[in-house]
Amino acid sequence: MLQRQMIVLFLLTGMLVYCSSKKEAAESEWFAFKPSNTFAPGVLDMQHWLDAPAGKHGFVRMDGEDLVFEDGASVKFWGTNICSNLAFAKPAKVDSFVNFLAWHGVNAVRFHKFTWHAYHQDQSTVFSHEKFPSFDYFQSRLREKGIYYGWSHIYGHKVLPGDSSKMLAYSEIKNLKYPWAHLNGTTSSLVNFAPDLQELNIALTVDMLNHTNPHTGLRYADDPALAFVEFQNEDNIFWSANERAMEQAPTYRSLLNRQFSQWLKTKYQSQNALESAWGKGNIPDGESLEKQNIYPQPNHSIFSREYETALKEKRPVATHFLDKMQFLYEKQMEFYDKFEKAVRATGYKGVLVASCWQAGSGLSHFYNLFADYNIGMIDRHNYFGGGAGGHRLDTGVVKNASMTSVPGSGLLSSGMQQVANRPFSFSEWMSLVPNQWTAESAPIIAAYGMGLQGWDASFSFATDIPRYSRFLESEGHGVYNATSPLHMGLYPALARMIYRGDIQESEIIATRNVHIPSLGRGQLGFKEIVDQGFDDKRFSGSVSSMTLAIGRIPVKFTTQPEETTIPDLSIYWDTINHVINSVTDELTWNYGAQRYFTINTPGTKGIVGFTSGKTILLDGWQITIDNPFSVVLITSLEPGKNLMETTRILITTVARAKNTGMEYSESGDTLLTKGHSPLLLEPVQISLSMPNDREPRVEILDHDGAQTGKFVYEKNKSIKLNGAETKTCWYLVEN
Repeated sequence: MLQRQMIVLFLLTGMLVYCSSKKEAAESEWFAFKPSNTFAPGVLDMQHWLDAPAGKHGFVRMDGEDLVFEDGASVKFWGTNICSNLAFAKPAKVDSFVNFLAWHGVNAVRFHKFTWHAYHQDQSTVFSHEKFPSFDYFQSRLREKGIYYGWSHIYGHKVLPGDSSKMLAYSEIKNLKYPWAHLNGTTSSLVNFAPDLQELNIALTVDMLNHTNPHTGLRYADDPALAFVEFQNEDNIFWSANERAMEQAPTYRSLLNRQFSQWLKTKYQSQNALESAWGKGNIPDGESLEKQNIYPQPNHSIFSREYETALKEKRPVATHFLDKMQFLYEKQMEFYDKFEKAVRATGYKGVLVASCWQAGSGLSHFYNLFADYNIGMIDRHNYFGGGAGGHRLDTGVVKNASMTSVPGSGLLSSGMQQVANRPFSFSEWMSLVPNQWTAESAPIIAAYGMGLQGWDASFSFATDIPRYSRFLESEGHGVYNATSPLHMGLYPALARMIYRGDIQESEIIATRNVHIPSLGRGQLGFKEIVDQGFDDKRFSGSVSSMTLAIGRIPVKFTTQPEETTIPDLSIYWDTINHVINSVTDELTWNYGAQRYFTINTPGTKGIVGFTSGKTILLDGWQITIDNPFSVVLITSLEPGKNLMETTRILITTVARAKNTGMEYSESGDTLLTKGHSPLLLEPVQISLSMPNDREPRVEILDHDGAQTGKFVYEKNKSIKLNGAETKTCWYLVEN
């Protein structure tokens, strides 16, 4: 009941939070954000925080649930995605990217879907000899700065004429049409069971790993700055694209049917035994073991519906669905095991990621998660917000909810796929404009994901330019904009918080226990439903995703069936006053009429959400925020010192952003006009009192984070920061 009530509240949030913003600053007070984008050394600059060169501690390895280097040093990656042709940027642009990322404290880059643009002549199994030099230079410059890199190089492997002799049916793959045009003509989905297509993906990866970067003198297989290699992006054998592809690729459908029929023959021996187990009505007319044409329906939607229907009707999952899921899981593992063996044969010792894609609800989801677990680090994607324009900003409906309204919702809900004894990576995520509360997303992921939940890697999506964007949209990926001042502008505070380890990781409170052999009998042991709309996912079931605000309750794959038991969490979760405290007592989430959370650690204090005039006390730091919605972060600027020890403190204040001339409806759920540059920032006004009668000097920083020589003075032991007057996001406090 509580979960349903929270979902209703979440759906209403867009209207509620907008109505609460009546006290917003007058439009005339919003100021244009106009940095020079020089990223010179200064107050915000984090280049000296990066442990250069990358790879100095040896390869990144998995140590249970953590990432560690070969020499035992631990690491967390706070990174971003660089996509497509940008991987082959010219040296001057590469240098700008590297400086921009290092300045913001980014210590890892996920290079994504770049091999589409880099095949050698007509062979998809060989990396372009012409583009390797640019690629090599980019990797080497990152390495020098202390920025690690990972390869998400295959997002549907596009086939070329030179591959035809190696394929069962080249023309079928070449002419494949998907609902997503960028996957047309690729091995996507079918690769998970087709050995010929698997060899193409593997051969390209091995070719890249065996290449020697002339700038480092190392093969990539020997380069410890290459933190991870991902087998495939957003793909698995349970993906619904399989069925759409199968309609156009009869040769590959026949192959899959033969594989499944042979698997069933081994299990049941005869058609009569199969019909007895399945029920004759569950074998379509014309399909039989003799004809070897029984179709396993590789589509997680089908399996999810059956799982959820069986729960509702309180009956077992039908045997034919159980067989299909088990077979598909085993085929997936054949591919992954083959891929892993080939990569390890090159000598590469870094982390492996199988894939990052969800597979529906219940049984199929956990089969898929276990396949990823068998290979290496668990990795997932999620997005939130957006509007009528889809990938691009456009007028019309706005998904204007705020994640602060329901703890554990939206982006953070991906933590429900975290697995005990494995590192966890969040390799694609973003809160999407024209949602107006996008500034909440990075603090949520940094504090609750990387902090409390102990995630090991984060890669926001996506960085398309080596500077701040001049418009609400990204210049390359539309609504997926990591270069907004409401996102990357928070990194100088958040990266320090993460690298210093300000937020304690939760101990494991309990585990959601999954015994894989029991899945073959339809037994999961607890209820879990995933509502998946492409990249956007929501979780409900026996364990609420709201528990992510309390502490860790990961999935645990067990060797024997084990009951899932969740302890009483009422000591942390006040359902009457709608407050959740973390087990570490450093994070508090208010989700009722007040929708905000606080960060209260020795190194960082923070308030994120809708406070509107409320005074908040964080261990002697008294903060009153006049804005209805804002993000206020107070963090020590020094690596080894907390707020009471340091003499230099950074205050970051942001709220909303919009284009000049941009208009929303009164309710905030419709975008009326898109507007134009320059980008405008809503000023934030706060009153701040510091503990222990400190007499600080507060200097206004400009839009490049540089010192201006202009100061805000204390009055009656209170510092008043008025963004309408200072026209900035950042302040330096010196004592």
